[in-house]
Amino acid sequence: MDIVLITAIISALFLVIGLAEPLAVRLRLPFSVILAALGILIGMGAIFFLRTDLTDALNPVAEAILALPIRSNVFLYVFLPTLLFQATLGMNLRRMIDDWVPILMLAIVAVVVATLSVGYALSMVSSMPLAACLLIGAIVSTTDPSAVVSIFRSVSAPRRLARIIEGESLLNDAAAIALFGLFMGFVTLGQPDPKLSDALAQFPVLIVGGALTGWILARVAVWLMAIFANHELAQLSISVALPYLVYIGAEQSVGASGVIAVVAAGLTLNLTAPGRLPPQSWANLRELWNILAHWAGALIFILAALLIPRLLEEVRLSDITLIGVVVLAAVVARALILYGLLPLLSFLKLSPVVERPYRVAMLWGGLRGAVTLALALAVTESLRVPDDIQRLVGILATGFTLFTLVVQGTTLRWVIKKLGLDQLSPIDEALSRQVVAVSLQTVREKVAEITSNYDLSQDIVRAEAKRFGGRLEKAIQSTEDGADILDKDRVTLGLIALAGHERDTILLRLREKTISARMAEQLLSDADQLIENARVGGRNGYQRAAKRSIAYGPGFRVADFLHNRLQISGPLARMTADRFELLLSQRLVLRDMDRFISGRIRRIHGRRIAELLREMLARRVETMETAFEGLRLQYPGYAEKLERRFIRRTTLRLEEQEYTAMREDGMIGAEVFTKLMQDLAEKRAKDEARPTLDIALQRIELVRQFPLFSEMDDAEIKTLARAFQTRYAKAGEIILRKNSADKSVYFIASGAVELQRAAQTWRLGRGDMFGLMAMTRNKARRADVRTIAPTTLLRLNEQKFRRLLERSTALQQALKESAEKRGIDIDELLHPEV
Repeated sequence: MDIVLITAIISALFLVIGLAEPLAVRLRLPFSVILAALGILIGMGAIFFLRTDLTDALNPVAEAILALPIRSNVFLYVFLPTLLFQATLGMNLRRMIDDWVPILMLAIVAVVVATLSVGYALSMVSSMPLAACLLIGAIVSTTDPSAVVSIFRSVSAPRRLARIIEGESLLNDAAAIALFGLFMGFVTLGQPDPKLSDALAQFPVLIVGGALTGWILARVAVWLMAIFANHELAQLSISVALPYLVYIGAEQSVGASGVIAVVAAGLTLNLTAPGRLPPQSWANLRELWNILAHWAGALIFILAALLIPRLLEEVRLSDITLIGVVVLAAVVARALILYGLLPLLSFLKLSPVVERPYRVAMLWGGLRGAVTLALALAVTESLRVPDDIQRLVGILATGFTLFTLVVQGTTLRWVIKKLGLDQLSPIDEALSRQVVAVSLQTVREKVAEITSNYDLSQDIVRAEAKRFGGRLEKAIQSTEDGADILDKDRVTLGLIALAGHERDTILLRLREKTISARMAEQLLSDADQLIENARVGGRNGYQRAAKRSIAYGPGFRVADFLHNRLQISGPLARMTADRFELLLSQRLVLRDMDRFISGRIRRIHGRRIAELLREMLARRVETMETAFEGLRLQYPGYAEKLERRFIRRTTLRLEEQEYTAMREDGMIGAEVFTKLMQDLAEKRAKDEARPTLDIALQRIELVRQFPLFSEMDDAEIKTLARAFQTRYAKAGEIILRKNSADKSVYFIASGAVELQRAAQTWRLGRGDMFGLMAMTRNKARRADVRTIAPTTLLRLNEQKFRRLLERSTALQQALKESAEKRGIDIDELLHPEV
């Protein structure tokens, strides 16, 4: 085919894609429906002009369109990796992890249920072998949630719901394509009635092999990108190569699922790259993939739609009945998931409660699209698949896709309207009126200031002020007539606005390079959680999310176990350094919130609500400061390193602003500006790396702060530090219980503990120790020990403690002096045989 003609056709398709988006907005239809319709029209037009006797002038163009190399491999090896990879990069994985149970359950169970429902329904009403029926079931079990998710976002549906749908769709495609590969193998090998156990037994191998392949190659790619930190185009090029190499490697070399491999690679890059790449490089990388995915998604839709007229040329009346069976079975399978599994997960507190209108919208919005057509095309191209099965697979998959696009896609927004999901809630309606009134008042003040600075005609100013005043008066009257927002709801709306402003501040700090991209990802995830919890649970939900944002997760407990029991300190050091930087970044962001409360919040919700929000913010800041101070005491010196790094980064940012301003004012030329920016980039590269946290060194510094050990030499301090185990306890945590058999000595590095026995209470603080008496007297403990503040403890078990006492005369003397003050006979401990 002439390369000029192919280039012209591809360019024309891009023009069609460009026109499709505004057309979809104007017609209020999903973008995918418009693309499919245009593709079908182009395909039908090419067939018509090729076969008509009206004219032969367009025959070369029609032949070129119909002869385009549209094969299943083009979809599966060119477009599909792009779509899957971008979807993983665009996900908020930290929030997805919170909902991994419902996402996995809905994705995997939904695919299996849909495959079995469609497959067995077809086998009962047709003469096709079961393997072919299950193959069709796997093909039509993929879903395209873009339409329903975009509508949910436009109607302010719960973000968590949209996130679960997106995650389900991504893994849904991966699972469906993996099942497709299994049943395709049965069909091509001539096994008409495969055992389901045989198929499912191969499933884990495909998933595990693909996941490992994707993870390994993604780690290598991130390593290469980090080496080329100053070469952004090289980083982008590596990211473009990654999904294709992963897909081909998994499919052709490992024999695993290429789809799973691409998903694993994208997830790995999403989790690790923000901490290894400069913030601007990571932002540009995601922007590049957004563009590539938009083009790939549009092209795969429009090219697949071009094939629809040819796939349906041999359709028969009996085939329409089978299409109806597929539609009915697929809808029933989706309904079982939405009305059976989803409520069960909600009852078990594993998924948010999904109201009935949203479930109806999810049921009707289960559109199928290009992936279904691409898989069907792969079957029709296979020479090892019998001709009658090829024909039925192509017709049934295409007919089902057309039904979802033409019937469900065109009526989805009407269904949304009938369900009432396009209406604002009474609270949001009242709030919108107040926002309009406050905004118009602000606009009037600014316009008055602007007009006073210019020599404008007073008649025009007065006329416009009168017109604007009428609009403002109407807005204020509307607000007064509908002033029915309860204080409880005002607090909720204020917290949502406050969390939203926190999110905007994080993005601003990221653009200014004050905080790293990795920390920004975590902070943005926490801000999203604040918004969602405040929307669902009000004040209590906001406070729970705030506490969770600085709480120690299960990963810390695993890292602590590895450090204390197996002497593997890497994970604990890395997670502790992350926590240091996170708390420092959060402190910088929260200090900017008070101005927003005094301004916007107060003007919209009043002084009393603003003061209440300020009080809640102050408690949150206090909790965060306490957590940060506890870490500072636990690891002396490291917080200072991070603060110095922040000051250096801020200095470089301000310096860059000054150079940019001078360049814009014409004070320096392009050559000088380029040289200055290169020097800044070199300095920033040196300060970008986070200081390394050496846990062993930090523990030595911590031990050295104890007055009890202040007279020891360096060698004894190091020996003692190696023997200690560090423990950080929250306020109210029980360290030792009454009658416990634990015989260890605890030294308080920071915080305070309370010993309760009978009616007596003793409080110990920094520099004190406890546990020595139980060890000395060889008796069970007679008091509970509970922290009364966030506390850092150093622990020595009895065996290590006695061994150190035998070797260190300085420690013996120090303990004697401390024990005499508390009335403990230290000789019983030093000489237990006496």
